[in-house]
Amino acid sequence: MPTAGGLHNAIENGKTIGCTAVQIFTSSPQQWKAKEVTAEAVELFKKACQETGIGKNVVSHDSYLINLATPDDELREKSKQGLKGEIMRCHAYGLPFVVSHMGAHMGQGIETGLQRVAEKAQEILAETPDDVTLLMETTAGQGTCLNSSFEELAKIIELCGGHPRLCVCLDTCHVFAAGYDIRTEETYAATMAEFDRIVGVDRLKVVHCNDSKNPFGSRKDRHENLGDGEIGPVAFECLVNDPRLENVPIVVETPEADTMHEQNVAKLWAWAKV
Repeated sequence: MPTAGGLHNAIENGKTIGCTAVQIFTSSPQQWKAKEVTAEAVELFKKACQETGIGKNVVSHDSYLINLATPDDELREKSKQGLKGEIMRCHAYGLPFVVSHMGAHMGQGIETGLQRVAEKAQEILAETPDDVTLLMETTAGQGTCLNSSFEELAKIIELCGGHPRLCVCLDTCHVFAAGYDIRTEETYAATMAEFDRIVGVDRLKVVHCNDSKNPFGSRKDRHENLGDGEIGPVAFECLVNDPRLENVPIVVETPEADTMHEQNVAKLWAWAKV
């Protein structure tokens, strides 16, 4: 949800369009510098969370500039501080989750990239409060972006010693573009079983729910409105009725947010057999 006028507006506006979970940016995703968190902003935000009942299901997304795997050591340290700062802002506001793309290996190779991400992730987790969980987002596999495979996610968790505050955000568009089919009940079940076997469904804390403009295995990250893309409606019906995800926030990141978010959220409620 947009945060114009304050983060509290995102929560209130989310409630208005039928949300019980909301994702926000605590600062501009295109800039390194972030505004100072004020006591007034925190008070307004927490009040909105309490009044709407959305408080436990608010998710933050970190800056798109962050790359913990980059071979540029100065940028890598800047990325560490940027993600650390995001976690500290979430701590101040009382947000339980930060979603991060984590990084791209930039030609160093996947193994080196994973090692470099894990090193910085461990430092960040050691230097931040225990009430915020870092979620690695699945990627479409574009360019040299890491975490397009479940094995890569599992490897970073392993390298971090199975840290309890390092978990996963699964993006439906991204996994589909990366080669995990979810278009039918059978393929959805198979993909989720594979995720559970390799990563563990207990590590899945947030879902980004998006259809895909591009075909299966395209490795392109282009979101489409739910049911109108290459994935189709069956996957999303399976998703919202999966008992393992009953307490997992499902966040819509579809195009034309001002007009379509409300419609896409309504579709999810309609598909949910509650």
